[in-house]
Amino acid sequence: KYHHHEVGSSQAEIEFKLCPIELMADATVLAKNICHRIAKKHGKVITFLPKIIPGEAGNGMHIHHYLLKNGKNIFNDDGGLYKMSRISLSYIGGILKHAGSLLAFTNPTSNSYRRLTPGFEAPVKAVFAEGNRSAAIRIPGYVRDAAERRFEFRTMDATCNPYLAFSAMMMAGLDGVKRSIDPTKEGYGPYEKNLYELSKSELDRIQSFPGSLEEALAALKSDNAYLTCGDVFPQHLIEKWIKTKSKDIE
Repeated sequence: KYHHHEVGSSQAEIEFKLCPIELMADATVLAKNICHRIAKKHGKVITFLPKIIPGEAGNGMHIHHYLLKNGKNIFNDDGGLYKMSRISLSYIGGILKHAGSLLAFTNPTSNSYRRLTPGFEAPVKAVFAEGNRSAAIRIPGYVRDAAERRFEFRTMDATCNPYLAFSAMMMAGLDGVKRSIDPTKEGYGPYEKNLYELSKSELDRIQSFPGSLEEALAALKSDNAYLTCGDVFPQHLIEKWIKTKSKDIE
């Protein structure tokens, strides 16, 4: 779609057009490969590591979601909160409810958690909002077209395997829909204030994301039934992932 300079030194943002989930996973791998090849051709090195320079903004990978049914966007409801439907809010609730285990796939490296520190643009709390850059899930206020009503998950980064990460996010969201999880009743917001300006006591009441890969893997070990539903994620794959990533930590 386009690319532009971002807030960090030598940092750029690449934005894709909206695509179906399988095509987007392919496109993510292809785009990274093309970036590396072009950089090498010009004697440069490009990296998607989440945190490279202390004190500078890290590299995230913001993923936009919406669901189509019979060609219609079922996330849109002109009378709903932020013009989002009940289904979309439950989907958001599912992602935030399972955020701890989800991060084992969306943020699967020890470097991922160097980015997820308070005070920068990377979100560390399980909250949603419209215009808040410190929220894990943001509903883009600039979207005027009902056909593109959506939200973005801002926590994950490009060290993930997109096939696993995108699938895991979708399974968490669909679990939220099936269970009619209400993100507001669960205490996930909406929070339209900078979370870093809240007092410690206020912050402590909001669910935090794992602070390390170890914590994320422990969460995945205890919370993975939503992934194995319908045999989408085989149990042995989850066990193998935990074992492999534990070796990475060592």
